[in-house]
Amino acid sequence: HPFIASELKDDFSLDLALERGLLPLVWDSEYPKKVLKTYAALYLKEEVQEEGLVRNVGDFARFLEIISFSHASILNATNIARECLIKRTTVENYIQILKDLLLGFTIDLFTKRAKRSLSSHPKFYLFDAGVYNYFRPIGPLDNPLMIKGAALEGLIAQHLNAWIDLQEEEYKLYFWRTRSGLEVDFIIYGKDCFFAIEVKNNSHISSKDIKGLKAFKKDYPECSPILLFRGDQKIIHKDIECIPIEEFLLNLLPN
Repeated sequence: HPFIASELKDDFSLDLALERGLLPLVWDSEYPKKVLKTYAALYLKEEVQEEGLVRNVGDFARFLEIISFSHASILNATNIARECLIKRTTVENYIQILKDLLLGFTIDLFTKRAKRSLSSHPKFYLFDAGVYNYFRPIGPLDNPLMIKGAALEGLIAQHLNAWIDLQEEEYKLYFWRTRSGLEVDFIIYGKDCFFAIEVKNNSHISSKDIKGLKAFKKDYPECSPILLFRGDQKIIHKDIECIPIEEFLLNLLPN
């Protein structure tokens, strides 16, 4: 895993983590962009090409760029295949390679005791915010706020994924999304743990921001809903606990 915020303590910076990611080699470097570029190139060459995991490295490199648009989004292999001009089965194989190499992961839909019509596809995340920034091309037609929002959600995802792996009890990470568009970014579910977590790249909270959490809480009154936001003080908004993201990450301790 990359670093988690609680390991870095006072050295952790949310803005830096979003920009360069939390890979130890990159975080500690004076030239993080250069190191990240070298890391990505070496991984492609040594882990993918030399191990013979793919037949066409050029197709795979193109796939890495295209799938960066799916970071923190519903995964649709058919659309990715169309963009890459390759077969859907090849895309599914490439996604599995990313998961096997721990370069990416998916989270499934939370469907237990479902009361509503739900979405069906999983969500996809690259394993580190810096890696996402490296592969995600940016042009004049891109929305910077959407890109930063995806990076932020991905940073939370990589922390929650790492935290779950470090626990003695078995917990699982899910998301929740209805066909009508209600959504909660993360559900942590386990023996003694049931959290619904929504991430917002805003410093102020509105009723719209907690709509998904409210709906989920109505269906699952046993859960503890949390909204993570870019403010600097913990608040309660319409019975929803709202926690500054940096504070939450720093207190996400391994044990």
